[in-house]
Amino acid sequence: MSSIEGFPLSFWDYLAFVLFFVTLSVIGFLAGRKERGGATDYFLAGKKLPWYVVGGSFIASNISSEHFIGMIGAACIYGVCVATAEWMNVASFSLLIWFFIPFLLASQVFTTPEFLERRFNPAMRQIFAIVTVISNVVAFLAAVLYGGSLALHDLFGWNLTVAIVVLGVVAGMWAIYGGLSSVAWTDLFTVVVMVLGGTTVTVLGLQAMAGNDGSIVDGFNNVIELNQAASGEWKEAVSANLEHLTKKDSYNRLSVFQPLSHPTTPWLGLIMGLFSVSIWYNVLNQFMIQRVLGAKNAYHARMGIVFAGFLKVFLPFIVVLPGMILFAMHPETLLQPWEGVRKAADSGYVNMLQTLVPIGLRGLFLAALFGAIQSTVNSVLNSTATVLTLDIYKRNFKPGASDRHLVWVGVFFSVVVLAVAIVFGRFISFFEGSLFVYIQSLYAFFAPPFAAVFLLGILWKRINGAGALTTVVLGFMAGIGMKVYVTLVPDTSAWHPAWLDPYSNQAFMNWAFCVVTCTTVSLMTPRPSAEHVTDDVTVNWSKLNIFDGLGENWYSSVVTWWLLFVMLVLGLLLTFSGLMFPMV
Repeated sequence: MSSIEGFPLSFWDYLAFVLFFVTLSVIGFLAGRKERGGATDYFLAGKKLPWYVVGGSFIASNISSEHFIGMIGAACIYGVCVATAEWMNVASFSLLIWFFIPFLLASQVFTTPEFLERRFNPAMRQIFAIVTVISNVVAFLAAVLYGGSLALHDLFGWNLTVAIVVLGVVAGMWAIYGGLSSVAWTDLFTVVVMVLGGTTVTVLGLQAMAGNDGSIVDGFNNVIELNQAASGEWKEAVSANLEHLTKKDSYNRLSVFQPLSHPTTPWLGLIMGLFSVSIWYNVLNQFMIQRVLGAKNAYHARMGIVFAGFLKVFLPFIVVLPGMILFAMHPETLLQPWEGVRKAADSGYVNMLQTLVPIGLRGLFLAALFGAIQSTVNSVLNSTATVLTLDIYKRNFKPGASDRHLVWVGVFFSVVVLAVAIVFGRFISFFEGSLFVYIQSLYAFFAPPFAAVFLLGILWKRINGAGALTTVVLGFMAGIGMKVYVTLVPDTSAWHPAWLDPYSNQAFMNWAFCVVTCTTVSLMTPRPSAEHVTDDVTVNWSKLNIFDGLGENWYSSVVTWWLLFVMLVLGLLLTFSGLMFPMV
């Protein structure tokens, strides 16, 4: 068969990818062919998604090229602590299961901006809608398309611009065609392929680390030993980058709990990230929560998030462990100037594929990579079109628009947003740094003001629109101010604390500032009107029944599977707490 220089493909590779694409297209067509009859059908899949589709789509929307490229690159540099981006979702998932799902379903909203208008005022709805569109394009779509195009460039030599355009058009078509129903059902199929493809690469990597006569368990043990960086090139690689990894004189690659100065996962940001980023990402973020709003009922919504939780437990096996394998195989990746380290780490997974994945299995990985891109592009496109159509177009320009008209407007906005994201995706290549860090830094900027306002607003009836609006404006100013401060003030200055450099610490400080601001301004201004503090937008503990929709039997109960999910995460955090694998 023909081949492409650098990454030859066989007949079986082409066949695997074609079968994936055909199956995906059939599922997208069948799921979306009857979904243009009304806004509920197109934007919320008719509220008929079962739990396994809710959970599978929730995770597929979350996994994309920044995981297969950026997160693996970050794990190569920083070690197992990168896995906390997945495992620490246990806190927000638990709040979502036990508190937010019954609350959001009771409010009967289509979008989170709509919820903020009902709780505060129209200005909050418009601001959050605009910020949602901007963050979706800049922090999600553009980054995902760039990460995928980078892989195609490194594997096959594709021009970055051409790769971004092709990925955007091909990946986004089912969101445009069939709305949330097409997105959710194709996501379920995609997540299966992603897990199979990612697992295959990890297993091959572990087998390579074990040698000809060893097992994958032996390979895992070797990876753990070499990631302790106790001697040789591995120790030299860590020592050479201590100033970028930590402000201390040693670094533990096998601990999830890192010092306050750690650039990506300081312990403060790890613990308090629930409030500053995780609530915004998993609850307020329209492209994540939309499949929850489209669930059949509370049981299917809750069990879907439990299922997503188990996938989060497993994900580091395919998006973090390969980075640790890469470090074990090629510690020299870290023995170059720091900017080169980050670029090399982002490209390292592609080099690993070229080395380890045999012809015949490469088609499966390409299907997994494309599936990761396609699922996120579809989900973000659908949610962005939903916000533009319902929260901006209908709200401001055509309140009396028919459902059918709104569906076609949603299709139009999907096309426009995709085109804009393709343009932005090309410019990310000029960003000097890790793709993972780029995305996480944007999350840390957008999240704190809205996370603080949302949480306070539903827990306390005294919070008003003036407090919320002031908090959002000042919160974004504070976020920009901190970025400017740490950039302009030399890190050798007594006025530049090292713990303020990590973006996750900045996010928590901004969130705390927003909590104080929102509380103070609300108490200094009149109470909100009765229509803004009804039981469907603020908590009435006497009426909020969190025990409905939990399942009839213990083996199908939300409680049983949620407890198992929580115990698994706690066990992993304990294993990699630094006690079992101390610094050598």
